[in-house]
Amino acid sequence: MWRWADAVESSNWRNPGDLKATFAAASFVRDLTVFNVGGNNYRIVAFVHYRKQIVYVKRIGTHKEYDKWDL
Repeated sequence: MWRWADAVESSNWRNPGDLKATFAAASFVRDLTVFNVGGNNYRIVAFVHYRKQIVYVKRIGTHKEYDKWDL
């Protein structure tokens, strides 16, 4: 997960397309972004505020846990 944090901190995403260029496997659920990390074993659900360049992490868990979350 540290590589994820490093990539996020060094990013300059202006829109979801920029984010997808960094994290091709990321998906968008309403206003949230779901990042697949740790060899697709974990999920990080976050709100990305492109204008302010801030990523707010909502949840972190395993793929199995993610399947049970109500986003």
